[in-house]
Amino acid sequence: MAVKIRLQRHGKKDSAFYHVVVSDGRAPRDGAFIEKLGTYNPNTNPATININFDSALSWMQKGAVPTDTCKAILSYKGILMKKHLLEGVKKGAHTVEQAEAKFQKWVGDKEGKVVAKIDKLAKAGTDAKASKLKAESAVKDAKAAKIVAKNTAAPEVTETPENTENAAPAADETNA
Repeated sequence: MAVKIRLQRHGKKDSAFYHVVVSDGRAPRDGAFIEKLGTYNPNTNPATININFDSALSWMQKGAVPTDTCKAILSYKGILMKKHLLEGVKKGAHTVEQAEAKFQKWVGDKEGKVVAKIDKLAKAGTDAKASKLKAESAVKDAKAAKIVAKNTAAPEVTETPENTENAAPAADETNA
């Protein structure tokens, strides 16, 4: 039996939400599974991943084969790194303490990158909001200046003919 670690699709149309599961390779995508390892929500930025680390590591050591997307998720969470280090311990490349130290260093670096990305996204959001507010205030000021200019403009003086006195007697002559 080929055991796979893969995603089960849940959620609404255009708003996918996945369960990370261990299942028989012959089972349908959303069908029966052996164990649910966690969840994956790609709709957030960065994507939200909740996985039972120990259970996933155990299944990887037993020979479960992850799909491409699950392999990327497991790598992101450090499960593949931990498996790699534990295999090195079995082969005698390094000790358990050295492997744990390397893994903790990797986890620290990874958390730093994730926090930096979240901070960068938050800063970009506030910068975008500030620039939009500035642009809106510039448009508002331009409209206000235009209204003020229109209201304070000197009214145009209409020219009155100077020979209105001459025109009036002509009208009287035609009536008489």
